[in-house]
Amino acid sequence: DNKKTYFRNLIKQRTAAANPCQIELCVRREHVFEESYFKLRSKKAEEMKGRLQVQFQDEEGIDAGGVTREWYTILARKIFDANYALFRRSTAESATYQPNTLSYVNDHHLSFFHFVGRIIGKAIYDGQLLDAYFTRSFYKHILGIRPNYHDLEPIDPDYYKSLCWMLENDIEGVLDLTFSAEYDDFGVTKVVDLIPNGRRVPVSNDNKKEYVNLITDLRLTKTIKLQIEHFLNGFQELIPREDIKIFNELELELLMSGLPEIDVADLKANVEYLGYTLSSPQINWFWKTVSEMGREDLARLVMFTTGTSKVPLEGFAALQ
Repeated sequence: DNKKTYFRNLIKQRTAAANPCQIELCVRREHVFEESYFKLRSKKAEEMKGRLQVQFQDEEGIDAGGVTREWYTILARKIFDANYALFRRSTAESATYQPNTLSYVNDHHLSFFHFVGRIIGKAIYDGQLLDAYFTRSFYKHILGIRPNYHDLEPIDPDYYKSLCWMLENDIEGVLDLTFSAEYDDFGVTKVVDLIPNGRRVPVSNDNKKEYVNLITDLRLTKTIKLQIEHFLNGFQELIPREDIKIFNELELELLMSGLPEIDVADLKANVEYLGYTLSSPQINWFWKTVSEMGREDLARLVMFTTGTSKVPLEGFAALQ
């Protein structure tokens, strides 16, 4: 709460210093993304700090805040629309998203990423909550923190386990890996070197840590480097990194999306126990502690165990 209060005071100071004019935006409800993009892209960074006044074309009503909130809600949904190919789910069951490596199928994708960065920055600037949940590694990029291989766990659990096994065990004569990686480019398998001539350099016990760092960097950063850069260019027009870096990635998610409603009974009904049972004393102590948690601590618990505070519409049963 202290961090959030400090951050909001910073925003107030910046708004007072900029003294921006009001932004009036009229768009058709069925074309919210495209028309908002075209009408806002000409606005300068300082202009984007002005109070947003939204109206949906051919709809009556004065925006006392409700219409703008609805605009943010609809736009957040459109950002993740598969037709734009900007973001993809981190896994089939996940409620979190990350930039799509194949977003270039959309000719305007980089300009759209800049726009999305602006919108999310504007939402934070205005104190608007978005139903938008990203992967832990993407929040780290926003904060200027380098992702590590642990951030692969919610994106590709099996691959993460294989990297952990590699780091913890003797791989000599067991794994036949080189400093290269295969990736799928619309059905065509391609190979990229992690170091110069990497496909001819075997991975050994001596260099496996370097391999894990490089493969992590490839998967979480390099393959979406341009998308991240354009998003951040837009985002930082409103929220400078020095302002946002007081938060960690979990706190940033809560700042952007707010505290979720978590059904403890549903969580309890879908937990699998290894080495314990529901009647074990330790488990009873655990659930007693959980029952006494406030909303923020519950959100942090769910983040710690699943990678995000976002609970699928189908409940915890939908999480694998």
